[in-house]
This record gives sequence, structure tokens and C-alpha cells, in this order.
Amino acid sequence: MTERMQDKSLYIKTVGIREWGNKSAKFNRYEATPYEALDKLFITYKIDKGDRLVDFGCGRGRVIFYIHNRFHIPVTGIEVNDVTFSEALENKKWYRYNNKDIRAPIKLESYLAQEYQINPSDNIFYFFNPFKIGIFKAVVNNILASVKEYERGVDIILYYPMPEYKKFLNEETPFRLIDKIRIPGAHDNMEKFLIYRI
Repeated sequence: MTERMQDKSLYIKTVGIREWGNKSAKFNRYEATPYEALDKLFITYKIDKGDRLVDFGCGRGRVIFYIHNRFHIPVTGIEVNDVTFSEALENKKWYRYNNKDIRAPIKLESYLAQEYQINPSDNIFYFFNPFKIGIFKAVVNNILASVKEYERGVDIILYYPMPEYKKFLNEETPFRLIDKIRIPGAHDNMEKFLIYRI
């Protein structure tokens, strides 16, 4: 099934790339995680009914709608770009209209990732290189502060992981790499998921 066909099956529109140009040195371009990669991830990585996922730099929302539809868990998307956020809201409207039977909440928030107040129930955090390392460090430190206050197991999922993200997690945090999931047929060595856990 093509990316557009899979979008259509979820009643959303997420295909395409959006470059930010010179005006955004702190943020990376919008590009959705391929559906084929998500399918591969969830053959290995298990989600439980009590989990709650946050996608930082969620773009138009592909990851949160895919996970919500497949696993029926609460999801939150954080997106700072106004145009992309409005597209995510439009996707939510159509997705919800056509998936009324899935009761788990879907939240979309439009502000800086480092300002997101980590919910004590949030335990899976997804990143597809949405921003530069300084913001990533601030977000991870917020996650660690939340875990210190509300002790629980937490996973970070990186897709197409930037070396700076890996170096920071490996050398400056208690997170440990527990799994590496490669995408079949990928021609790029970076096209993989890394799962970190605390």
C-alpha cells in the first residue's frame, strides 16, 4: 500500500516534505516517518494498554494517528510550526470523525517542545530529529525530572537517529540502548529505530 493510500485509510494527509528555510536554524524539516518503518517497528516493539506516547515535532500527526488507531492508547503531538499544526488539527478532525469507536484521547499542543509539561503518565517519547541538540537535551532533562518525581519506566524512540542525540543519551543520561531495529531494504544505514530505556 502506498503512503497516500495508508493516509487515506486513516483519513489524514501527511505525505510530503516541508523545508523551513533559513528562518529556522533550531528546527529540522518536516518529513513523516514512513508507514513501512512504523509497521516494522511494531513487529518488535510492544505497546501496552496503559502506555501513553508523546511525539515531539509531530508534524501533521502521522505517528500519533497510526499508533492511536493501531493500539488505542492516549497520544500527544507537540508541533511548534503554525501551518503544520493547523494541518495536524485538520487531520485530527477527520480522523476522529471516522474513528469514533476509539475512545483514547488525542492531544495536539502548539508550543516549544522544552515547554511541554511532562504528564506523570507519559512513558513513551518519540523523536524523528525534530530539532537541534540543545532543544533535545532540554526535553530529555524534563523527562528525567518527571521520572525523578513520578518514578516509572520510560522509553525514548529515535527514528533516523542523529549522532548528537545518540552521544548525549549514551554519555550524559541514565538511558540505555535496549534495541536497534533496521528497516528492511533500506539503502541508508541511518534508517533505523533506536530504543532507549530507563
